[in-house]
Amino acid sequence: MDIDTNVATARVGFIGLGTMGASMAANLARASFELIVWNRTPGRDDEVLALGARRAAVPAEVAAASDVIVLCVTDSPQVDEVLFAEGGLVEGLRAGSLIIDCSSISPLTTLDFAARLSSIDVKWVDAPVSGGSEGALQGTLSIMVGGAEEDVARAQPILGAMGTTITHVGELGAGQWVKAINQVMLAGTYLGVAEGITLGLKAGLDMGKVVSALSGGAAASWILSNRSGRMIDDDYPLGFKLALHRKDLAIALALAHETGAELPVATLAAAFEDELIAQGHGDDDNSALARSIRQRSGL
Repeated sequence: MDIDTNVATARVGFIGLGTMGASMAANLARASFELIVWNRTPGRDDEVLALGARRAAVPAEVAAASDVIVLCVTDSPQVDEVLFAEGGLVEGLRAGSLIIDCSSISPLTTLDFAARLSSIDVKWVDAPVSGGSEGALQGTLSIMVGGAEEDVARAQPILGAMGTTITHVGELGAGQWVKAINQVMLAGTYLGVAEGITLGLKAGLDMGKVVSALSGGAAASWILSNRSGRMIDDDYPLGFKLALHRKDLAIALALAHETGAELPVATLAAAFEDELIAQGHGDDDNSALARSIRQRSGL
C-alpha cells in the first residue's frame, strides 16, 4: 500500500496513551483523522476507541496501517523499543512514512534514531510538547518542532490538532534542544514561585490576594497562575510528573556538560527532585518541588 502524503486524507498512527498522549490522540480523532493506536499498558485507549480509532496489537501493525506515526512515550529506551524491538515499528514502516516524535528525549538520540531510519527512507520530525495535561486535554499545547521544511509542513495539520503554538525552531533535533531549555526555565520558575509562596505563608498573608497582586506584574507566569494554588494547599494532583521533569533535567544537564554551559539553578532543582523522588513523590505534579522549600522552612 502506497504512502499518502496528503495529510488531509492520511492515515495516522499514535503510540503512547499516557497522561498526555491519550488526550492528544483523542484530539486527533476529533479532528477526523483516520487513527490506529497502540499502548504498552492496556486499558488506556477507551476514549480514543469510542471516538472511532482502531487498536493495534503491536507497533508494527500501526506502521503498516499508517502514513504518519505520532510517538508520545516516556524516554529514549521506550522510543528505541517501540521502533526496533520485535514487533516494532521498523517491521511495518514503508518508504515515505513520517514519524512525529512528541516524546522528550535527547537531541543526540533523536539524530541517531532518524539516521537509522533514513536508510529505508523514513522521515523524522521531533516535536516535543509543553503545556501539561491541561494543554493536552484542551488541544492548546506548545509544540517545538525540528526537522526538514518539507517534513514539518507535512506534519503541521496533525500538530495543529494537538496544539496552538507550533514553532519550527530549526533542523532535526532542534525541537528537543528547545524542550530541554524549556525544562531548565521551568525548574527556576517552579523554585521561584515556591519560595515566594513559602515566604508569604510564613508571613501569614492572604495568599489568594498575594497571587492576585503578583499576577498582573513582572512576576506573572503560567506557573504562578496554574500551580500556585497547589503550592499553597501543599497538594499536588498530577499535571506533569515530577519524575518526568527530573528525567528531562538529566537530558538538559548532560547537554550543558557537552557544551560547557553552567546551570546552577537546574542543578539545584534536580537535587531537590532527587530528594522528593526518594521520599515517594515522583508521581506528584512537578509543582511538588514546593515540598522541598516548605520542608526546609518548617511548613
